[in-house]
Amino acid sequence: MSEPARKLCVYCGSSHGENPAYAEAARTLGRMLADNGIGLVYGGGSLGLMGEVAKACLAAGGYVVGVIPEFLVRKEILLENVQELVVTANMHQRKMTMFEKSDGFCALPGGIGTLEELVEMATWLQLGRHVKPIILANIDGYWDPLLELFDHMREQGFFRSSTEVKLDHVRRAEEVVPLFEKRLKIKREPLWTPEELERRM
Repeated sequence: MSEPARKLCVYCGSSHGENPAYAEAARTLGRMLADNGIGLVYGGGSLGLMGEVAKACLAAGGYVVGVIPEFLVRKEILLENVQELVVTANMHQRKMTMFEKSDGFCALPGGIGTLEELVEMATWLQLGRHVKPIILANIDGYWDPLLELFDHMREQGFFRSSTEVKLDHVRRAEEVVPLFEKRLKIKREPLWTPEELERRM
């Protein structure tokens, strides 16, 4: 299978969570990526929502890039039958590799690691370090508390028009791919290339 021209990085939990809707959303997103010829970039494991989205994408004939740090290979049970597997030395390299290989980002429900990855990409976007779309998949209102926190920050004067949190949020997994494709049509140039960003980190 040839490498797709477009890839979406999906951040999500290495567990399933309490709500079955989360896993169903992950499977739906994985299938839709494959059906639309969009590659999946994800954290490389086979457990939880990470495993669900990757396995669904593969089962539907999609292209999957797994990126995992060496110390998590056993803990998160590496998914080996992906088209491209990158084992990094540490978490920093993992995140930079995922950033460089992706044309945009989506966060499904997950824990503090998912939150950290999402917020880091949103911060880089806020600071003009990239212009890749970021989509929050707010399945069954999972991310409502985060959106409320953003509102609170805004009300308290910590967001200016130039530092607004520039991310989209949707309620259903089916909305992610159409929105991603819509955002990709907007052409903007980042202030720094990934290589320049790496040198400044």
